[in-house]
Amino acid sequence: MNAQADIPAEFIQCLEGQRAHFEANRYPDHSQRVADLKALVRLVADNREALIEAVNKDYGCRSRFETTFAEIAVTLDGLQDTIKRVKKWMKPQKRHVDPMQLPLARARLIPQPIGVVGIVVPWNFPIAMAFHPLTCIFAAGNSAMVKMSENSNHLARLLRELTPRYFPEGKLAFFEDGGGRGPAFTALQFDHLFFTGSPATGKAVMANAARNLTPVTLELGGKSPAVVAPDFSMKTAAQRIMWAKTFNAGQICTNVDYLFVPEGEVNNFVKEAKAYCAKHYPNINNGDYTAVIDQRSYDRLQAALEDAKAKGATLVNLIDSQTPDAGKRIMAPVIVLNPTDDMDLMQREIFGPILPIKSYRSREEVTQYINSRPRPLAFYAYTHERSLADWYIYNTLSGGVTINDSLLHVSVHSLPFGGIGNSGMGHYHGYEGFQTFSKLRPVLYQGPIRAINMMLPPYGVKVEKMLNMMIRMKS
Repeated sequence: MNAQADIPAEFIQCLEGQRAHFEANRYPDHSQRVADLKALVRLVADNREALIEAVNKDYGCRSRFETTFAEIAVTLDGLQDTIKRVKKWMKPQKRHVDPMQLPLARARLIPQPIGVVGIVVPWNFPIAMAFHPLTCIFAAGNSAMVKMSENSNHLARLLRELTPRYFPEGKLAFFEDGGGRGPAFTALQFDHLFFTGSPATGKAVMANAARNLTPVTLELGGKSPAVVAPDFSMKTAAQRIMWAKTFNAGQICTNVDYLFVPEGEVNNFVKEAKAYCAKHYPNINNGDYTAVIDQRSYDRLQAALEDAKAKGATLVNLIDSQTPDAGKRIMAPVIVLNPTDDMDLMQREIFGPILPIKSYRSREEVTQYINSRPRPLAFYAYTHERSLADWYIYNTLSGGVTINDSLLHVSVHSLPFGGIGNSGMGHYHGYEGFQTFSKLRPVLYQGPIRAINMMLPPYGVKVEKMLNMMIRMKS
């Protein structure tokens, strides 16, 4: 998508309008940024029910609690936290001055808005994945164009209808997907491009942005591992891991993708996992459990299970006393025992309610396996031994970590979120998100006395002695 003619006119016109809006106010003050953040709060809070229903329509069946908790409540909490802190974030930072600039020079680092930011939103948490980056973008004083997923068309249409009531198009605009609009959107000459999605699509997005030298933040996925140590309760581990694997039917980029359990404890884990599902999903079809997003994804997950079975795995249906509604794409949570690396489930991110379990004998066996694969977006270790937790942290590398639970590091607003390598690049959330969408502009204020004047040409013995003295002081 290189030619300007290939890009929809509405994209080009909106970008031009947002640039003009930004040029008219290149440095929104604190009160304006707070007003913009509060307008985001109102947009979400005023239209809570409509937003929840739109997401439900896009999924076919999306747990109301999950949308309310993970999309509405967490988003509003993040916005309010940013409103409290943005004034401090905006302040110029003092930096020390080198000897050659003494005695009266001053150095500062000034955060400034960068301009217009493009956001590409995934379908799995479409409200949160739009408004979390928007929180950082508006705190930094920018404008934003947001392209929703093709699986979020009900929500996209709703946001297009609602947004003009709260913002001019020059500040914020939403767009639907479909018909090749994704590549066209990422071909626009944004000042920054923020993408959440798969590693494969992330590579295409980065290549498109590179044509304009547009900086990118890529929040990707991958196969995030978990390990349960011998000292940790298998019952507690099963409860916390199965909570993650059944939340949003496992369709979470930071979800546990495969699990290490100590040799001899696999059956115990399976027993506790079945007990958890029986207790918390007595009727998997009653709306508490979310559907798989579309038929293509449902078929992919079912094919992956068949592939695993054909290659020797044992499949354990965790709610075998119930019949999920396949017509609504309700899929039972399944544990896969004896997975091998040639199975589809172990080759790509699962993104569904399937949990492969591998047994292990030593911690080195676990880290060797993890480190031989692309770096994951998250890592989870269950142990009460601080030294063992630290050992796993310092002998692996991932985007983020939760010890003795799953997923929850993502909800801590003071912690930056972001991957590494195959799982992404760059950070957002909180202060690091503010920095991502700001230009941290270095400024030197020269004083009336300029120390370097003592070292002007013509250079002679005196200047050489001064230079040698400086080198000796630093050697």
